[in-house]
Amino acid sequence: MKSPFVRGLLDGVPIALGYLSVSFGFGILAVRSGLASLTAVIISAVNLTSAGQAAGIAIIAAGGSYLEMALTQLVINLRYGLMSISLSQKLDDTFNTPRRLLVAYGITDEIFAVASAQKGLLTARYMYGLISISTLGWCMGTFLGASAGALLPASLTNAMGIVLYAMFIAIVIPPAKKSRGVLAVAASAALCSMIFRYLVPQVTSGFAIILSAIIASVAGALIFPVAGEGEPEVESV
Repeated sequence: MKSPFVRGLLDGVPIALGYLSVSFGFGILAVRSGLASLTAVIISAVNLTSAGQAAGIAIIAAGGSYLEMALTQLVINLRYGLMSISLSQKLDDTFNTPRRLLVAYGITDEIFAVASAQKGLLTARYMYGLISISTLGWCMGTFLGASAGALLPASLTNAMGIVLYAMFIAIVIPPAKKSRGVLAVAASAALCSMIFRYLVPQVTSGFAIILSAIIASVAGALIFPVAGEGEPEVESV
């Protein structure tokens, strides 16, 4: 019988492979924005957020302020706090505060989805395995992308850099097909971003991201409110 850590590693392999290709695009983007390869890898190692890292690189390249960076990351990554709260209900009794902090570092959309789908309570060793292999894939992809961005011609890296944006589109399209609200919010955010970019260039890129996200989210909540479905059933484990 496999140990919890090994099961976590095995369950995280598909995530790691996906992260490898996506973070490759981030590595290229970081180098194209003027960052060193080592800096790009360090950013990936301490953040684990594709959208947040891409937005952060844009702010760095534009010479944005620390306030812009902090607010942008808060808006983009707020969902991870909600995921952590939800996942905390599945942790076993061995999770003390240090272990919770370690696991909180590695909560991403994909890791949350895989962990939530597990039957029974989650052990610390399982989460360590799941997070470690996924983080390795993310950092390795960043290193390879940054290295390629520093060596390959600009025409090729420009073409390969689209991988990161293709991932964002791939994330939005499936839920947008099922919900007009999601489609409206995504379209509104894109429209707001274009308005700030071309009509109100005085607004810096960081604040443009923040304002676009807030405006689109508020509009979506008002126009397409989610109906309550009652309290979720608690499964015995």
